[in-house]
Amino acid sequence: MLSRAVAKCSRSPVVRAGRSTRAPGLAGAASFSTSRPSQLTSISPSRDELLNARLSQRHTQSALEAFHRDGLVVIEDVVSHKDIDRLNDVMVRDAHRLMARGKDGPFNYNLGNLQQSPPYDPDVFKRNIFVNPFATQLTSAILGGRPTMSFVSANTAVKAEEGQPVHSDADFEHPKIPFAAVVNVGLVDMFPTNGSTQVWLGTHRDTDLSCQEGAHGERASGRIRRDLLDKRAEVSPPVQPTIKKGSIIIRDLRLWHAGMPNRTDTIRVMLAMIHFAPWYRQRMTLRLPRGLRPVLESDPNLGVAAEWVDEEVDHLQAMYGNAFDFSQDE
Repeated sequence: MLSRAVAKCSRSPVVRAGRSTRAPGLAGAASFSTSRPSQLTSISPSRDELLNARLSQRHTQSALEAFHRDGLVVIEDVVSHKDIDRLNDVMVRDAHRLMARGKDGPFNYNLGNLQQSPPYDPDVFKRNIFVNPFATQLTSAILGGRPTMSFVSANTAVKAEEGQPVHSDADFEHPKIPFAAVVNVGLVDMFPTNGSTQVWLGTHRDTDLSCQEGAHGERASGRIRRDLLDKRAEVSPPVQPTIKKGSIIIRDLRLWHAGMPNRTDTIRVMLAMIHFAPWYRQRMTLRLPRGLRPVLESDPNLGVAAEWVDEEVDHLQAMYGNAFDFSQDE
């Protein structure tokens, strides 16, 4: 699908949105080779918005425009640093335990990226991190009604020289409209040297399996074809932004992206929660201790697909890879 796939995506350098920052976007399929690069949009909530835990109408509109145009938007400094720091201490210790497993660890594409579950401990599993009201306000507006969260995990970048291939998490036949939003929360400042995620803004628009290597049948590899990356980079090269601790990132699941190598000695943890549209027939169910139920079911804007159990659940034994299937039931 060279003519089709190439015609559909676009990308971005980084820009900040005063109170909100706009970026020029792709003006349609025919503009792939002529449109200007878009820019990352970051929104800084006002004092009143922080007190109300809700974006204003103007900021909501700016965020929605950025998400639909670029496939990603950042809301700055809306998560408690104290809560983040406590969680980070635990997850860094866990990361060392996972790394000690060697090649048997839960790696995501390569040994520099761990797929890691957060601890299922109510003392550190806080609502403002995992069910942030700014995030749920936007995902409910983006996806319609009351989305369902059925994925809670983290991508942990440890010191490495190699990053992930550019890929899409939607490695299956999927709707041509937003159907899932990934909510990322970095537990430390994220910047290029410690492996902030490379993103190709605009590439969520009209992308499909033919953009991916080895595409056949209903599934593909997720990896984006080299020829399409080269063509996209000519007009809209990828961005590896700096994201401050306390910010949330909301990304369209379809967006092309890549985990980049962490070249520092400090482990970088980035949480990932996926919200699916209420009409999307998603397959997954979280298995969680009942003690987390008050936290995860505390927001009327978000449902949770979970099996609540009374026994302890070992978060370090959580299954990944084929155990998580983002595709839709027939």
